[in-house]
Amino acid sequence: MERKLKLAASLRMDFHRPMKFPIALRGALALLAAAHFTTVSLRAHPAADEMAAAAAKFAATLTAEQKAKALYPDVKAEARQQWHFIPSEMVKFGRKGVTFIELSEEQRKLALALLRTGLSADGYAKATNIMSLEAVLRQIEKPGGKVDRNPIKYFVSIYGTPDPKGTWGWRFEGHHMSLVFTIVDGKAISTSPTFMGTNPAEVREGPRKGVRVLGRDEDRARQLVKSLNAEQSATAIFDKDAPKEIITTGPDGPPAKVSPLTPEGIASAKLTKDQQKQLKGLVEEFAHRIRPDLAKADLAKIEKAGWDKVHFAWAGGTERGQGHYYRVQGPTFLIEYDNTQNEANHVHSVWRDFQGDFGADLLAKHYAESHAK
Repeated sequence: MERKLKLAASLRMDFHRPMKFPIALRGALALLAAAHFTTVSLRAHPAADEMAAAAAKFAATLTAEQKAKALYPDVKAEARQQWHFIPSEMVKFGRKGVTFIELSEEQRKLALALLRTGLSADGYAKATNIMSLEAVLRQIEKPGGKVDRNPIKYFVSIYGTPDPKGTWGWRFEGHHMSLVFTIVDGKAISTSPTFMGTNPAEVREGPRKGVRVLGRDEDRARQLVKSLNAEQSATAIFDKDAPKEIITTGPDGPPAKVSPLTPEGIASAKLTKDQQKQLKGLVEEFAHRIRPDLAKADLAKIEKAGWDKVHFAWAGGTERGQGHYYRVQGPTFLIEYDNTQNEANHVHSVWRDFQGDFGADLLAKHYAESHAK
């Protein structure tokens, strides 16, 4: 217990406040950040290079027992598409990967280095803060609960062989977080599905009072919905009651593939220029969880399909503290956000790609070309 409390304290990383990293990690993360930003312009595919290097370095340190849990021989492994965002004790199919609990301090540094290769600075701050909220939940809930609220109960798994020019994938997952990356021929990278959640959405007491890790996701959307006139609201707000969960999930976990949801809500083309700017800013808030070069590619897909075809839909109350849900979807993507549980203080949010989740479109093209050759 004493060890867990120390680990929980070391992961206290308040969003919008200076983050206090474990002393053992500070130097390593500083070096990582320097390396990340000084080499990008010199390489053709920096994300693929950096991910492969970080994953290979991490994998090389694993024991045989750890490798059996963390490493899968092929990117086509069925386990890669089995994912969930609930506590590990509740995942029916068993969470895949090796946990931070089982890793040494040096291995944890390397796992965080891999995580950093996929996220922006803002996204990394959100991810590590989500992990640290498990310690807050431990204080809120009664002792002896069924769920172990442990800030390092997060899993790393690698599918295939990390190679700068290869086809492989990796995932970082645990309670309220699932980050999936698929690399194809070292040239193209899929970053979805991407899930982040927070409980509490706002810390309301204790030394971290006021922390809202995903606060901007809520505030940007509320600003937009409250700017709508009566006619626009009639189209955008499809229900006075918000659903209790994001719609693209199920009792056995979210599916590997999703389809557009109805009703669609209000089209961007029906918004004023200022409202269109707000909608685009909301989408960018989600996209920029991922590292800038990859986020740029995701946004380019939306641009190509047409921002005028992007829709915004809302359900539930529009005031702070009221249960609410919204989604943003276009021809290529879907964002869902729900905050209804625990008296509207518990967020679930996800980015899905209709054709590219788990790199499905990229892998299909890859295998078709390989077969042709």
